[in-house]
Amino acid sequence: MLRATILATPILCVLSVPALAEESPFGNGWRLAPETSSIQFSSIKNQSVIETSSFAKLSGGIDASGDASLSVLLDSVDTKVDLRNVRMRFLFFETFLYPQATVNAQIAPSLIADLAQVKRKTISLPFELDLHGVKRQEIAQLSLTLIGENLLAVSSAEPLTLKVADYDLVDGLLKLEEAANVSIVQSTTVNFDLIFEATFPDAQEVPKAAAVSLKEPVTVALEAEGNFGIEACKGRFEILSRSGNINFRSGSAKLKPESTPLLSQVADIVARCPDLKILLAGHTDNVGSRTANQRLSERRAASVERFLTDQGINAARLQIVGRGESRPIADNATAQGRRKNRRIEFTVAD
Repeated sequence: MLRATILATPILCVLSVPALAEESPFGNGWRLAPETSSIQFSSIKNQSVIETSSFAKLSGGIDASGDASLSVLLDSVDTKVDLRNVRMRFLFFETFLYPQATVNAQIAPSLIADLAQVKRKTISLPFELDLHGVKRQEIAQLSLTLIGENLLAVSSAEPLTLKVADYDLVDGLLKLEEAANVSIVQSTTVNFDLIFEATFPDAQEVPKAAAVSLKEPVTVALEAEGNFGIEACKGRFEILSRSGNINFRSGSAKLKPESTPLLSQVADIVARCPDLKILLAGHTDNVGSRTANQRLSERRAASVERFLTDQGINAARLQIVGRGESRPIADNATAQGRRKNRRIEFTVAD
C-alpha cells in the first residue's frame, strides 16, 4: 500500500536529466526513452513485508535551456496484482481527480559541463514535485552516465524518501489499510533508472510533461481489455464503495459536481460487467431522525442511479435501496466517522 507514497519520488528522477554537448551541455535537448526507463517504489506493511511496485507510463525530457520535466501517469501503477492496482488508483492516488504526477527542474549548465569528459558523475538536483494536488520542493541525488554520444542514463544515487503526509495522502493510506487489513508505514522510498536520448536539429521539439485534462482523462490502467470477470467486478465495486468521493449537498440528494469524475469511472466499470445487476445502497450518519435519514438514503441512491442511466447504463441492471443510518461502518460520535457513514455502496445484486 505504501507504494502510493513512493509514487511521488520517481518523478523527481527525471528532473535531474542532463544533456551533453561540446558547445552547450544541453545540445538540442534530451527526450526520455520510456521503453528503457523505469521507476520503482517500495512500501512496508505490517512492519516487515516490503513490496516493490512501478509505473508503466512515463514521459518527459530536457530542453536546450536545461528545463527538465517528467510526467508519471498514476493509472499505470503496477503492483503485479490487479485489485491492488485498483486500490492504489481509486483509494490512494485518486486518479479520477489527480491523473498524473509531474516533476519540474532547472538544470544549471555548470552541473553537467564536464560530463562529456568524465562520462559519469553524481549531482544533487532540487526539483518541484506536483502530486495529489500538492506542490513541494524536494532534492534528488542523481548518478549521470554518458553512454556513447547520444544516450544519457540517470539513476538514483541513493533512494529518495517521501512522506505521505507531505502530499495530503494520509486519508488515502488509511483507506488502503482498511481495505487490505494491514498496517502501512507512512513514507516510501523510490529508485529509478532513466534513459534519455539526444535530439537533433531536424527532430521535433522535446516534449514537456503537460497537464492532463480531467475532461479527457488518460486511461492507461494495467488491466484486461473488454469485459471483466465476476471476481474482478466484485472487487472493483467493493473498492469503489470505500472511495468516499461521492458527495451530496448537505441534507440533499443533489450530487456535488466533484462527484462526477468518480461516477464516470463507476459507469465504465458497470458497463464492463454486462451480465451483472448492481445494487446501489445509500447510507447516512445518525444526524436527524431515522425516518428522514431513511428517505434521504433512498433519494441519494436514486440520484446515483440517474447519473449512471444518463451515462448509458440500462436501468434494468440497477437496483436501489436506502439503508438510512442502520448500518454504520464508523463511530457517529466523530466528524470523521459520520463522514464515512455517509456513503453509497456498490455490490452485485443477488
